[in-house]
Amino acid sequence: MNMNESVTILVAAVLTLAMGNLHAAGKAVPQAPNGPPVGALPIRAILTSPPNVPPPTHRSRPAKVIVELEVREIEKEISEGVRYTFWTFGGTTPGSFIRVREGDTVEFHLKNHPDNKMPHNIDLHGVVGPGGGAASSFTAPGHESQFTFKALHQGIYVYHCATSPVGMHIANGMYGLMLVEPPGGLAPVDHEYYIMQGDFYTVGKYREKGAQAFDMQKAIDEKPTYVLFNGSEGALVGDNALTAKVGDKVRLFIGNGGPNLVSSFHMIGEIFDKVWFEGGTRYQEDVQTTLIPAGGAAIAEFHTVVPGSFVMVDHSIFRAFNKGALAILRVNGPEDKTVYSGKEDDSIYLGDKTQSLAVVSEAQTSTEHGTLSLQQQVKAGEALFTGTCSVCHQSNGQGIEGVFPPLAGSDLLAKTPKRAISIALNGLTGPLMVNGKTYNSVMPPMSQLNDDEIANILTFVIHSWGNTGSDAFTAAEVAAVRKGTARPPGAAE
Repeated sequence: MNMNESVTILVAAVLTLAMGNLHAAGKAVPQAPNGPPVGALPIRAILTSPPNVPPPTHRSRPAKVIVELEVREIEKEISEGVRYTFWTFGGTTPGSFIRVREGDTVEFHLKNHPDNKMPHNIDLHGVVGPGGGAASSFTAPGHESQFTFKALHQGIYVYHCATSPVGMHIANGMYGLMLVEPPGGLAPVDHEYYIMQGDFYTVGKYREKGAQAFDMQKAIDEKPTYVLFNGSEGALVGDNALTAKVGDKVRLFIGNGGPNLVSSFHMIGEIFDKVWFEGGTRYQEDVQTTLIPAGGAAIAEFHTVVPGSFVMVDHSIFRAFNKGALAILRVNGPEDKTVYSGKEDDSIYLGDKTQSLAVVSEAQTSTEHGTLSLQQQVKAGEALFTGTCSVCHQSNGQGIEGVFPPLAGSDLLAKTPKRAISIALNGLTGPLMVNGKTYNSVMPPMSQLNDDEIANILTFVIHSWGNTGSDAFTAAEVAAVRKGTARPPGAAE
């Protein structure tokens, strides 16, 4: 045996001993990411609907993983009382969360439900190959396509439909996330959540009730009607809010399906400990707001310190409060006055998200059937008033001395109730006498509200707090005033 052979044998023995020690210690043995799967039987991937995330793979070696994903075209609510036909991966927008490990060989099955009307495919940004799988997965309704890829790069990756017209398929909700875990897995946390932003384009204006169609021209002009987390205004608020306890560590997988807008993702009242920006392997620490491009993703981690409702927004802020990009994490547990002391007032940030808007939807349904009652309209108006008017006029209608006039027991409303329509639509600036006192402030035009929303709010006001309760306001009356008066400069059309 020569010297080179002896060295080779010695190195091999040392490596074998080291690998054995790793196995004995229960630690993962590194595997070549482009090596073959280990184990005879394939693993069927667990897919979850948002905001849920599949459990960690807990595998030290690459495997063959089978992913089965079905495309469904489904009409669902995009906002209370507003229906939209979503094109989905797995029946939800965003689509099912896919979790694999670096080095896995993924056998992908794309099924197009026979009731669908359109062909679809899938482009996974985590795939190395032409079209990210799109060229191999074009599937007609009632058919299934299959292709295989190797997960070569760890990270969090967007997937989306890439069938022409690509923008339309994405705008209808065809996107999701795939996590490729590093070989050693991710550090354990108490909660993992899945959030994905998207911009939507409807023929009707924001919150216009009924079934809404896709508006191609708005999409081309990049003027979305809605900007949403997880496909609807109610997806992550109210009873659907995310939850945690004080002291928990939380990991968010955040994607942006686009198709057009860049997201400025921010959590009000929290600071991210770490953000893996652009979904890669590098992270930034102590982050307030992170940019997520259309077709991009990020991983954000933080720990909870105090209880309360923590609001997540796109900090291009009109998108949050006027287009819907708002979610809530509700943290329960003991207070820590050394960290934060003061009253919590959700209404300032959450507006009408503090309560269910189901009463608004019920009122709209009754309107469509010609059975709308005064009580239904008052309840719908109360819900809308809470998010639109209560900060200035107060929840009890008393207003603020010298600034915002009271709505409770208002002689102005008693004398000229229908004038309220013009004030709501066009605003009012300067001194105003109500109940013998002068108030001087600015009432901005609220013309961004729909006709039925203004009618419901005013009906609630005129039947509350000691007001005389004239006839209910109607959407037709509001529409007539809107049509018959010019909007002030800068008011929403």
